[in-house]
Amino acid sequence: MAEVMRARVTRAELARLVAIAREAARVEILPRFRSLAPDEVQSKSGPYDLVTIADERAERLVTARLLEMWPEALVIGEEAAARRPELRLEVASAALAVTVDPIDGTANYVAGVPLFGVMMAVLSYGEVLASVILDPMTMEAGVALRGEGAWIDRDGVELRRLRMAAAAPLQRMTGKAVWRHLPSRDPAQADRTFRSVAAMWDFRCAAHEYLLTADGRAHFLLYTLSLPWDHLPGWLLLHEAGAYGARFDGRPYDPRDARGGLMYASDRASWEMFAEALVIGPECNDLASKSIEAHVR
Repeated sequence: MAEVMRARVTRAELARLVAIAREAARVEILPRFRSLAPDEVQSKSGPYDLVTIADERAERLVTARLLEMWPEALVIGEEAAARRPELRLEVASAALAVTVDPIDGTANYVAGVPLFGVMMAVLSYGEVLASVILDPMTMEAGVALRGEGAWIDRDGVELRRLRMAAAAPLQRMTGKAVWRHLPSRDPAQADRTFRSVAAMWDFRCAAHEYLLTADGRAHFLLYTLSLPWDHLPGWLLLHEAGAYGARFDGRPYDPRDARGGLMYASDRASWEMFAEALVIGPECNDLASKSIEAHVR
């Protein structure tokens, strides 16, 4: 079988992606922050799964700019995929694809909480090549290029390199875990594990959770639902910062499957220790799929 020729992303193209995210923030997102009319906010799958006029217009702007840059690209935006769920399944087969979350943390955005982000990931045949996670409030972006590391970009300047926190004993670990649907074989043991860590927090925004963790401020992240626009950017950012991440069964993240769990830790040994302490493993993928079926769009 002939080897697949994957695309590549240059530093200049990465800089253009950051500029596109900043334009969307400046033009469509920030002017509407704390200024949304009631009819500019709609509910999708539940009361906290929201979409606003800012999400929709920012996604349109980003999509248009991406297609100007790469006319051949498959752009998979969160709102476009909400209208066409099958679009998500094409992410791993496209020669060049870009996932877009125009506002990650929309519930915070609607509530006037300044914890939201613009997220993009570039893929070629399912391999993540580049990612951008922009904080519109500071206009700083966490960026990553496959094989070249991850860093914070401010106005085109590398502010600092991103490094995952060093491994630590369970009692000194901090992080975020979506525990409500955790498919542990022993929920009581999983509860004791969560109670034994130093601290747990939840920003209601994967963009900021990934940024904080990649910057060495936490030791673990655990999600039970892993839609590509929410997690592909962070997947590359954390791995380029030195983290180890995998499905609950140890397999790499597959963006076509939103279920099965996704967990990160400082290194593989820490990941395995945490998985054992939470009593999760290969058989938990099916349990996770059933417990969150209603949330997959």
